[in-house]
Amino acid sequence: MKFLDLCKVYIRSGGGGGGCVSFRREKYIEYGGPDGGDGGSGGSVWAEAVDGLNTLIDFRYQQHFFAKNGQPGMGKQRTGKDGDDIILRVPVGTEILDEDQETVLVDMTELGQRVELARGGNGGWGNLHFKSATNQAPRRANPGQEGVERTVWLRLKLIADVGLLGLPNAGKSTFLAATSNARPKIADYPFTTLHPNLGVVGVDNTEFVVADIPGLIEGASEGRGLGDLFLGHVERCAVLLHLIDGTSETVAEDYRTIINELEAYGGELADKPRITVLNKIDALDEDDRVTAREELEKACGGEVMMMSGVAREGVTEVLRALRGQIDDDRLRFRTEDEEEAPWQP
Repeated sequence: MKFLDLCKVYIRSGGGGGGCVSFRREKYIEYGGPDGGDGGSGGSVWAEAVDGLNTLIDFRYQQHFFAKNGQPGMGKQRTGKDGDDIILRVPVGTEILDEDQETVLVDMTELGQRVELARGGNGGWGNLHFKSATNQAPRRANPGQEGVERTVWLRLKLIADVGLLGLPNAGKSTFLAATSNARPKIADYPFTTLHPNLGVVGVDNTEFVVADIPGLIEGASEGRGLGDLFLGHVERCAVLLHLIDGTSETVAEDYRTIINELEAYGGELADKPRITVLNKIDALDEDDRVTAREELEKACGGEVMMMSGVAREGVTEVLRALRGQIDDDRLRFRTEDEEEAPWQP
């Protein structure tokens, strides 16, 4: 298993150390008195969004994260050592949900973002704190505060600018392989893609990220096929690229199947900007292209572009259309110094 986008983890912050009851007794020292130190604070559990991760696979092998307890206080006014914190390093785009899997505690959308999931307990006071004019030899100390124990869910939603949609074998992985350095598995049977793939696509000196998810089928919202859980990875996209297999005899029904699944998924996904493309036109003659395009335009009520990922026909026009739907602040602009050059060891 190389890709994991949903996992359950158990966390517990450290408890605070107890305060100390101690008195100073030294030979030839006339005045003694209480000198019990405070307990150390327990460690906290943090989550941090880090670079270089695009899966939650690390949490498959470790689901329990317990921070250290604080050490008790000691005599001679010595404070106990604080417990060490624990940091859960997650990919950018991870949602942290409560145990009900519905309440979003925090959305880690920025690199370096850090949030405290469970705070460590405070250390207890030693008897030195309770000394007063009327109680010069207190024999009490506070226990440390207990840590917080809770269960959270981590759900990864990949950060991408463009999301690919379509039925199985619509040519999504072929498009990603033709336009980027990503190498997804490509074969002539359904559900070749079993987990999302990311690729960086460039056009007109700009770059953006494209996400390829497993294909949807009718009834995916009810769990058929691989289900619609992977649609979460295109929720953050600025624009959706809907690919229709031009060799299919029912292009209009194929289009409506995906749209119905988007509407059944809910949220704002069905309302996102969407570009519809008739793919695999290299296998069609001119008359079939016109017929399929007219049928698809009638079904979607808008413009339909034509493309062939294998023959690279119409790919640049589709990329420019996608580029026009993405805000400039999400794009990465190439400089002249970054022009592609042959690789050298």
